[in-house]
Amino acid sequence: MGINAFGSARISSNYHVKAFCHNPLETEKKIALTFDDGPSEFTLEVLEVLKKYNAKATFFCIGKNIEKHPEILEKVIAEGHLVGNHSYSHATFFDLYHEDKITDELRKTDKLLEKYTSKKINFFRPPYGVTTPSIRRALKITKHKVIGWNIRSLDGGTKNQQLILNRIKKRISPGGIVLLHDTGKHSVLVLEQFLQFLQQNNYEVVSVEELLNLKAYAD
Repeated sequence: MGINAFGSARISSNYHVKAFCHNPLETEKKIALTFDDGPSEFTLEVLEVLKKYNAKATFFCIGKNIEKHPEILEKVIAEGHLVGNHSYSHATFFDLYHEDKITDELRKTDKLLEKYTSKKINFFRPPYGVTTPSIRRALKITKHKVIGWNIRSLDGGTKNQQLILNRIKKRISPGGIVLLHDTGKHSVLVLEQFLQFLQQNNYEVVSVEELLNLKAYAD
């Protein structure tokens, strides 16, 4: 039971599904930035900071938030960022849902995203990074690729900017995928400082698609 619980909760374990969490073959100073849980009003501030540093990111969007802020999603796409599926509800017990319900949520969110991209969405990030057999079965139907991370900022659990910044700076290495959220002011402020740090250390921020050499969208 212990191994099962650990494997389910740790996305990089590949216990239930294959998850792309970084590119171990990348030798150049390239990393990818990802944002979860938007779109929200803070997404606009994130976009401003990204534009200032000429950085492209991937936004894993929650379906019900797309319904609240379709114009923000439109702006994310218009500014050249990638979007992925982060479920419709982001329910606390999403991982306990039956595969049919998970499939429905993924399809519903894809449909909302595809209104603005007109291409099939290939990337999915499970809520909380938890994977289960029912999520695996749902993905067999929807064919999404699971995108994880190997640098977790923990900005969803603390607002201490210094703590978050030190955590991600310490873990940075070529081929890494950073997880942040576009749902709070503290994350926007950390992002600005982090991008300054990357610039000073000659890191290039590329899309998840480029970093992993995977297609974000199907034609």
